[in-house]
Amino acid sequence: MYLTCLDLEGVLVPEIWIAFAEESGIPELKKTTRDEPDYDKLMKWRLGILKDHGLGLKEIQETIARIDPLPGAKEFLDELRKMGQVVIISDTFTQFAKPLMEKLGWPTIFCNELVVAENGEITDFRMRLQDSKLNTVKALQQAGFETIASGDSFNDLGMIRQSKAGFLFCSTEQIKAANPDIPALETYDQLLDAIREAMK
Repeated sequence: MYLTCLDLEGVLVPEIWIAFAEESGIPELKKTTRDEPDYDKLMKWRLGILKDHGLGLKEIQETIARIDPLPGAKEFLDELRKMGQVVIISDTFTQFAKPLMEKLGWPTIFCNELVVAENGEITDFRMRLQDSKLNTVKALQQAGFETIASGDSFNDLGMIRQSKAGFLFCSTEQIKAANPDIPALETYDQLLDAIREAMK
C-alpha cells in the first residue's frame, strides 16, 4: 500500500515565517529551512528574535489567519487523496497548523508543539522526535507502507531519499543543484503525474 508524505510550507501553503516577517517588518525572520539546514538552531534563533521584539503566539496566529493555501493546493490534495493515503509531515507546530488544515480540508498532519507561557510568549518548542521527517517515514515503512515523498527544503531530503520515490517541489536552485539525482518538479500537475507513475 502506498502512502504519500508531503511537506507543508512551500509545498501546500506559503512559508509562515516569511509571511510573518513581512507583516511584522522583521526581515531576519524570512530565514527558513531552505536557508538553514539545522532546524533546532533556526528555531532557537527565531524565538530569540520574537523575545527581543516582544512578539508571541497571538501575533503569529493573526498572520496565519490571513494565509491561504497556494493556488491549486487544495485541488491537488483532493486528487492525491483519491489515489491513496496522504500524510503531511511538517516541522511546523500544532498551534500554527490548525487554521491551514481547515482550509485544506482537514488532511492528516504530523507536526510539533510550541511551549507557550501564560502571557503568550513562545518559550520553547517540542519536536515530536529527532529528525522527524526521516524517522516518521521509516516508521511508516515498518508499518508496511511504501512511501512516496515530496518537499522543498533541506529538512525534506531525508524522507525523500528514504522513500520508494521522492521529488523536490518548487525548491531552490541551490538545493536542486546539490541534489541532481532527485527529480525537481514545479507544478502540481507534474507532481501528480510523477506520484501516479511511481504507484504503478
